[in-house]
Amino acid sequence: MSFRKVVRQSKFRHVFGQPVKTDQCYDDIRVSRVTWDSTFCAVNPSFVAIIVEASGGGAFLVLPLHKTGRIDKSYPTVCGHTGPVLDIDWCPHNDHVIASGSEDCTVMVWQIPENGLSQPLTEPVVVLEGHSKRVGIVTWHPTARNVLLSAGCDNVVLIWNVGTAEELYRLDGLHPDLIYSVSWSRDGSRFCTACKDKSVRVIDPRRGTVVAEKERAHEGARPMRAIFLADGKIFTTGFSRMSERQVALWDTENLEEPMGLQELDSSNGALLPFYDPDTNVVYVCGKGDSSIRYFEITEEPPYIHFLNTFTSKEPQRGMGWMPKRGLDVSKCEIARFYKLHERKCEPIIMTVPRKSDLFQDDLYPDTAGPEAAMEAEEWVAGRTAGPVLVSLRQAYVPSKQRDLKVSRRTLLHDSRATAATGATTPPSTPPAAPASSRFSAPPALGSGSTAVRGQGGRGQRGVAGVGVALRGASRAAVADRVSPRAAAWTRCCRRWRRCGRWWRSRASASPAWRSRSEELRVGPGAARLVQLEEEGREEEGGEGRTGGVDSTQGQLGTQPRCWHCLQGGRGAQVPP
Repeated sequence: MSFRKVVRQSKFRHVFGQPVKTDQCYDDIRVSRVTWDSTFCAVNPSFVAIIVEASGGGAFLVLPLHKTGRIDKSYPTVCGHTGPVLDIDWCPHNDHVIASGSEDCTVMVWQIPENGLSQPLTEPVVVLEGHSKRVGIVTWHPTARNVLLSAGCDNVVLIWNVGTAEELYRLDGLHPDLIYSVSWSRDGSRFCTACKDKSVRVIDPRRGTVVAEKERAHEGARPMRAIFLADGKIFTTGFSRMSERQVALWDTENLEEPMGLQELDSSNGALLPFYDPDTNVVYVCGKGDSSIRYFEITEEPPYIHFLNTFTSKEPQRGMGWMPKRGLDVSKCEIARFYKLHERKCEPIIMTVPRKSDLFQDDLYPDTAGPEAAMEAEEWVAGRTAGPVLVSLRQAYVPSKQRDLKVSRRTLLHDSRATAATGATTPPSTPPAAPASSRFSAPPALGSGSTAVRGQGGRGQRGVAGVGVALRGASRAAVADRVSPRAAAWTRCCRRWRRCGRWWRSRASASPAWRSRSEELRVGPGAARLVQLEEEGREEEGGEGRTGGVDSTQGQLGTQPRCWHCLQGGRGAQVPP
């Protein structure tokens, strides 16, 4: 018996949106108020262009991506149109070329300087005149160089060769009413349109014919839009007869019924779809909404899978979409939007959470690069080619790793040199004990070390335990095992208050330490320890330099001792 999976597996289930900080937004921008269902914003890896309010004609801002913050009102604009600008689009093969359509019935192509505008740009590179009414749509061919499509309110679609400023194709009579949207296929051989007559058409521009048509794709009378997907399917947004917003997926081979249809809500703003062909994710942004919905398109029913919704507080008046080659792949960024508010532009980053810092091949397959696959003349001659793909791996910047610091362990040399020079200045703090032996018990009595009874300081009980100084090979062998800081600690700790507190905390922390402390203090070996200590003091001349004899007072056990003092004696220390 098989059970149906409750949750569909998808690597994009946890995609989340994150707006950037305030200082990374573009503030004090007067976004256009013209009544036209356009994005009002176009973005590429170098610039962001925004249609703005202008007196005496149309204008749009072109800002370098790094120029964030408050934009001065006197900042230069592109202002060659005599009527409001309705649509703008960056050339996919040149990041410094942008086209604009306006109410003055013209299409203009502009060349933006390398570092942005330093003065108002009024002279376009090319002026394309052919429409009898306002031009509301401009879009570049995805693979052929210098091929531009424009559509106007005269229900005419024109295809231009920008390099020669000539009209290549004039598609008249295919649309009986206003054209809402135009979208090229991935190889540029066809394009689809959404019309006010509620029909979606697939058109071959070189033949000038309608390849496929679906009447009443959405029953509602409000604007709808259609975009081509990578596999040849068409994704549409529109309204139902009850004014509910819908998204639908269509197969161009059979447009009788939609492959998938979903109803969203009852808002009245037009839905703007954005498609990522590398991940098969469609982002839907509604004008006047404060949310971005995203769906994954798959080959299995129901074909349209809702992923999540990004919601913000302010409604959006327009939206820009960054091409894939402009994203930060080191942060697993799969999409970036530029949301237009009333007075600013706010970038929104879509990220797939990943634990690994490595390059994510499944998120970033080869994508369309800036190189054109063919020239305009080749496309007119009938050639069809897909986009030239590039890898985003070269744009990957690994996260900064912490430098590895290695210290050369010359412990034996340091210990002998310290003993020879007679250095007696201890470091500011005792060396830390290794983790492996930090809570180990003191060594057993009777071999190599002895202990005597000591007196406590400041009312605390004295702690017995001083070692006979290690000499010769034994001292060298111990020095090989100590850390550099412990080797430099060549005399007993005189900070008796710190030592006393430290030893008391260690003795009370573990039953093994408490039992060992009692054995050292009152155990059967205490008398033997006193005798051994007296012998050691006689050998050293009674100067108190052996472990446990204070060098300032000359008597045994006048100060509490830390474990280094108890264990090491004169110079050779063994950390606990």
